Amino acid sequence: MGKLSRGGESICQKHDILVPQMDAMYIARRGRARHQQDQITVEHHFLIDIFYVAIDKQSHELDSRFNERALELLTFTSKLEPKDGYKNLERDQICTLVEKFYPSDFTSQEMVHLGYQLQHFNCKVQNDDKLRNMSTLQELCQYLAETRKSAVYFLFDRLIRLVLTLPVSTTTIERAFSAMKIIKTILRNTNGDILTLSRN
Repeated sequence: MGKLSRGGESICQKHDILVPQMDAMYIARRGRARHQQDQITVEHHFLIDIFYVAIDKQSHELDSRFNERALELLTFTSKLEPKDGYKNLERDQICTLVEKFYPSDFTSQEMVHLGYQLQHFNCKVQNDDKLRNMSTLQELCQYLAETRKSAVYFLFDRLIRLVLTLPVSTTTIERAFSAMKIIKTILRNTNGDILTLSRN
């Protein structure tokens, strides 16, 4: 955390935002002040008691939202990322991804043929600077479409498109759960109001 930058300080001064002295001693408020024995700084309080706790809660929430199968799928799909000259592009792992998660989208013959396409694609990458310098799957998908290489690597292209639709489908499901949560909260509050009125 540390000190604010000059730009951060000027923004705080401009908008009359109080900037805490991070190296000052932290004094707990309310009941905790009486039990406070350790002398800690304001920076320690924000970093350990607030920031780390928030990160732990978010991490726990992510763990509870994604089961082992979803995490395995995300791990396998990361093997398709073109970063660092496709160093993660492992043919066996990608073929396992297709077998486990997309069996209805590829026939058994296509799964075998996909392995050869990936091998050929790896050789192509070595001689193509534009391909080597890509960093996202979107760029790769666009490049394959523009150069008509999607017809050569049609199985690889199909897999990339399937993987790219994953965040969309996940977001749609998340949105549905969010809407259900809001409706449940509204219904719970409404029922609570009705009970309160009936008691009165």
